[in-house]
Amino acid sequence: MAEVGPPPAVTVSPMRPEHVRRVAEIERESFTTPWSEETFGGLLGRSGVVILVMTGSDGEILGYSVLWCILDQGELANIAIESGHRRLGYGRLLLEHVLDEARVRGVEELFLEVRASNAAAIRLYESFGFTRVGLRKDYYDRPREDAHLMVVHL
Repeated sequence: MAEVGPPPAVTVSPMRPEHVRRVAEIERESFTTPWSEETFGGLLGRSGVVILVMTGSDGEILGYSVLWCILDQGELANIAIESGHRRLGYGRLLLEHVLDEARVRGVEELFLEVRASNAAAIRLYESFGFTRVGLRKDYYDRPREDAHLMVVHL
């Protein structure tokens, strides 16, 4: 496998209303039970919810993340990169921004669930210090699958 260099320059910023449609498209191509445009739109401006979008130099949205922050705990609810830009370092870069944002908001423990079969995502999370702390049986539908509960202490 050829070694991949760092991704080209990107911008990570809070999601705005004009981003909702594209974020929902990436969501649909990434997850078997995707959130709707209405769900994403309804999260805009909600206290404790941070939705970040990653855009390329041409303004194209390459990925997004959803972070819940409640007091000193957080949950990485969603993170996804557009299918044509996966395995190029964008996910790692976006996760760095999520962790920075969580720290700024006073999060000390950040949790997430990940499909037990998603070895690439598990490796990525572990490279950032996430550890497996539990198993949620039959957490996912389509296909039915367990989720690993992971946490990192910030």
